[in-house]
Amino acid sequence: MTVPPPTAALAWWWALLLPLVLIVVAWSAAAVDAAVEARAAGRPGGLTVPAHEVTRLLVGQRRRTLAADPVLWRAGAVVLPVAAVLAAVVIPLGTRPVADLGVGVVWFNAMEVLAWAAVWMAGWGPNSVLSLVGGYRFVAQGLAYELPHMFAIITAALGAQSLRVGDIIAAQQDLWFVVIMPVAFVVFLVSAAAMAFWGPFDAPVAGDLAGGAASELSGVDRLLFLGGRWLLLTAAAAMAVPLFLGGGAGPLLPAWAWVLVKTLLVLAVLVWARRRFPTIRMDRWSEISWMVLVPLTVAQALVVSIVVLAQGGL
Repeated sequence: MTVPPPTAALAWWWALLLPLVLIVVAWSAAAVDAAVEARAAGRPGGLTVPAHEVTRLLVGQRRRTLAADPVLWRAGAVVLPVAAVLAAVVIPLGTRPVADLGVGVVWFNAMEVLAWAAVWMAGWGPNSVLSLVGGYRFVAQGLAYELPHMFAIITAALGAQSLRVGDIIAAQQDLWFVVIMPVAFVVFLVSAAAMAFWGPFDAPVAGDLAGGAASELSGVDRLLFLGGRWLLLTAAAAMAVPLFLGGGAGPLLPAWAWVLVKTLLVLAVLVWARRRFPTIRMDRWSEISWMVLVPLTVAQALVVSIVVLAQGGL
């Protein structure tokens, strides 16, 4: 039922395979999401939609705007998927990660902030009103949800008394953190969706702004941006596994299979939430974050701190 904590990083060549692994998992989730959408609309198929969309964007021409900042514009699209892959290097693919960092949770959160900057750059660079408003929407959303997201991650690290992802998994050998930190787990999923501007948090790229931060992106740039969004969501779903779901712990199957199964289940929840809840105004979601999620995560961290101190920790 348990797995040993990671003792070392994977071989260097796993750094080359990691993007492929993320792409395959993200592609699977995107295909299922497209199939659900097609079924709801009464259209046949759906599983091949990602392939058609990728082909269309690969052959599409890049859009140009007047007085644009091409460096920020192109960098925003490129940095988003790169940040998602870099965030995933500390996630154990079974029992070992690609990079076994002593400050793994800090690294993961820092890469999410880098993705946050990428969305703003993609909105600022084209010198377009709609994309600029979308970029600033995401800045406001990121500011609101970064704090509860950070508190949720730190709560798991606090329970394990370590910032190393492997140590957090090892601390869950007897009981998964989702059981003793349910608030932190739920807040992590909600804030992760917000950081990936997903589901009800997609106001920065919403239809009322003709696509918002992505409104002027086309061709390969748009493919990288939208693909980066899926990769970021996948990395966040995968990180929920070592933080709260015991990593690769489970019966019968090998550790890597349990990591995959749990990641797909978390992704399924996030995809379901996108279909279940409509986009809600930015001011309402921000108010929920500041007035509800932040106090809840602080209270959860306080409870965990008291338990750790009572057990003689820290």
